[in-house]
Amino acid sequence: MFDESIEVPVIGRVVGGHAGRIDDYKGGVVSIIRLNPDFPHETLQGLEEFSHLQVVWHFHEGSPNDVALHARSPRDNPAWPATGTFVHHNHRRPARIAISYPRLLRVNGLDLHVEDLDADDGTPIIDLVACFREFLPRGPVTQPTWPGEMLTNYWTDSKERP
Repeated sequence: MFDESIEVPVIGRVVGGHAGRIDDYKGGVVSIIRLNPDFPHETLQGLEEFSHLQVVWHFHEGSPNDVALHARSPRDNPAWPATGTFVHHNHRRPARIAISYPRLLRVNGLDLHVEDLDADDGTPIIDLVACFREFLPRGPVTQPTWPGEMLTNYWTDSKERP
């Protein structure tokens, strides 16, 4: 089905934080993005001046067999409309790649201490960059009501999980 692919390096891994596939309660979790030891420390020079990172990571616990190229209701909830593969923010997309915007707490050597990174312990990090406000969406962001309903508890503090 896919005639072309690319190979990307893994530049680091998530240490700590979430474990297992949970859909909600991602808030308040501190983890570390540990870069590969062969990176020179100067690759992070100036990063601490930024409040947030843009982190590209891979849903490594999924497999190509998990990919779902059809419309389906989010979280299998029939109250929400069936939507196509590229509406869903989960491991069932073909490349199984995600982007998160965690808060950068501090840099310690090649360890980036972050909060609200919604990737699990052990997740491969493909890329990261300082978050520039100017690269965030311009103008109003629109969406139907169901994502807000579905994600009501997404950033709820993990300590409040039932």
